[in-house]
Amino acid sequence: MRHNAVKEKLRRGETALGTMVFEFRTPGTARIAAAAGAEFVIFDTEHTGWTAETTAALIASARGTDAVPLVRVPAARSWFIAQALDAGAMGVMVPMVETAGQARAVVDAVKYPPAGRRGAAFGIAHDDYLAGADTVATMDSANNETLVIVQIETREGAKNLADIATVGGVDVLWIGHFDLTNSLGIPGQFGHPEYLGVLDRCAEAARANGKSAGFMASSVDEARSYIERGFRAIAYWGDLWIYGRALHDALSALRAT
Repeated sequence: MRHNAVKEKLRRGETALGTMVFEFRTPGTARIAAAAGAEFVIFDTEHTGWTAETTAALIASARGTDAVPLVRVPAARSWFIAQALDAGAMGVMVPMVETAGQARAVVDAVKYPPAGRRGAAFGIAHDDYLAGADTVATMDSANNETLVIVQIETREGAKNLADIATVGGVDVLWIGHFDLTNSLGIPGQFGHPEYLGVLDRCAEAARANGKSAGFMASSVDEARSYIERGFRAIAYWGDLWIYGRALHDALSALRAT
């Protein structure tokens, strides 16, 4: 498997910056993001309804860039994880992880034996179609390089943060802010003390266990505030909203002249 520069950077305690893709399913999307400096691109399949074929094509286009292709799967199911990884994703983001047991099941689905139970298929997209390669070396490399992100976005997940953070093989604890505030009964109140307390516990649990805390920010100022709190995996927003805001701001400025 290719070297995962984002995983290495996070292991060193540095900050990795990327973006998410929800709408623009074209061969150029990942290339544009990489040219803009994105270190990773997360293709979302939780809220888009994209088929496996669409996701595979997006991953393939990203693998020709320096950006690390990741996939947010629809749910914590082994077959969703296997599909994304076999198509060449270099990591997965898994939503609604609420317990250490669920986190261990995610790692189990990601890792090849003996570290996990990922099904073995070689000479396909994930290992660049290298038929006849050393399969043991391939499995070891995949186990080391694949990035595992679990999302903390429910009251139960927040309650079990400390336990989830101890699970070996999990690399990033990612806050799903809208779902989390909904679950906490404070929808959209991102300045609420209970929400901010979860952020601090997430950053501390990640730091204490050699992991990173992650977040998708919708502005530079918001991203900076999370970095100051100790978050190290930062996605700057999603494709459709970036485009929409930039277009709105430009057209508004032109109409004001």
